[in-house]
Amino acid sequence: MKPVVYTGTSISHSDARKILDADYRAPVRRHDFRRLLSSPPEIIGLIDGVFFDNAAVGHREIIEALKSGIIVVGGGSMGALRAYELESYGMIGVGKVFGMYRNGIIESDDEVAVTFDAGSNEALSIPLVNIRMTIEVAKDAGVINPAQASAIIEIARKLFYPDRNYQNVVFESGKNGIILEIEKKKLLDFIKLNEVDIKRQDAILVLEKIKEFI
Repeated sequence: MKPVVYTGTSISHSDARKILDADYRAPVRRHDFRRLLSSPPEIIGLIDGVFFDNAAVGHREIIEALKSGIIVVGGGSMGALRAYELESYGMIGVGKVFGMYRNGIIESDDEVAVTFDAGSNEALSIPLVNIRMTIEVAKDAGVINPAQASAIIEIARKLFYPDRNYQNVVFESGKNGIILEIEKKKLLDFIKLNEVDIKRQDAILVLEKIKEFI
């Protein structure tokens, strides 16, 4: 039986299939893992999942899958969070986002939360972890200074997660006097060319890790 992989927002199913032949499913929801146990795969990849609008996948159902002998690999988004929480039970975590949770750099689940189109699973907002990484790159390139970078990330953190995108973050930063009007366009132009999609990068690592087991 093919591995089952829950994703769609961090990486599209069509792009994921170029890396790994698997049974791709929409972002995971509560009870999805339990439904698999009647005809279980050997490996489950957990990348994306719902957070606030619907019941998120439960810790207990993932533990049940692990106890039944299923290999569960997580990273990128919900997978990174659950892998951090359930590492002691045998869930395997990969990628930078998993490492950020593990090292206490981030803690909240809304760091990786996005709104997405129910039909295509395409993300409609930008996850805070991506904003963090992109703003750090802008700081390292000298587009903004360290104080501005910290303040911009704080602005992004305070935005409700469906409202997080670079236009809103930069607009709010200008309104709060963190950056000047002339700096807004410079920052947005830099982001267009240098945006860091850490969730997608980690999603690819999940798929590559599953290939190692296969």
